[in-house]
Amino acid sequence: MNGKIILDFLTALKQNNNRDWFHENKGFYDEARIEFESIVNHLIPEISIFDKSIGLLTAKECVFRIYRDIRFSKDKTPYKAHFGAFIAPGGRKSVKAGYYLHLEDGMSVLGGGIYRPPSDILKLLRQEIYYNINEFKTILDATDFKEYFKEMNEDDKLKRPPKDFPADFEGIDLLKNKSFTIMHHLSNEQVLGSQFRDYILEIFSAMYPFNAFLTKGTD
Repeated sequence: MNGKIILDFLTALKQNNNRDWFHENKGFYDEARIEFESIVNHLIPEISIFDKSIGLLTAKECVFRIYRDIRFSKDKTPYKAHFGAFIAPGGRKSVKAGYYLHLEDGMSVLGGGIYRPPSDILKLLRQEIYYNINEFKTILDATDFKEYFKEMNEDDKLKRPPKDFPADFEGIDLLKNKSFTIMHHLSNEQVLGSQFRDYILEIFSAMYPFNAFLTKGTD
């Protein structure tokens, strides 16, 4: 794995985020993209060993486009300064729980779970937690989980209890979430390390019980 070519390209892109520079450096981009896709293609079968729901996927189905949709954004820079891939049943557009790889200079992340599911799926997830709160809390409190994830991300939640759930429910704070996601931050040194792919799989394996619980809730 050549993480250096990926970070070098993304660092240069962040400093030159315009179409002229990108077109002049298309070969640089292709080299970095191909390296990122090779990492994803390596991860998919390895993840499938412990998470059978992933099935047969390719990087092309999981990797997000680098081009930004700027139609409704104040930020008019045309390209993302990161490479991202969501490895989940059905690929990057899946509403199932999955494994997210985000590489960016100084801001790389390994994530998982379900981000902003549609309302019908969100209700199913809340019901799954409501009826199996002890199981879910056991997953969140497990030693292997806590080693890499302190808690779920809670920057996307309701101020009041969701409709149809009792306000005095012991896990009501969990049910207020609109997303059910976790993240583990990475340093550039970890991304450039010789054991990086093994480390990714170590984190994703610790993430599996969390994802498996959420996937069960959407079935």
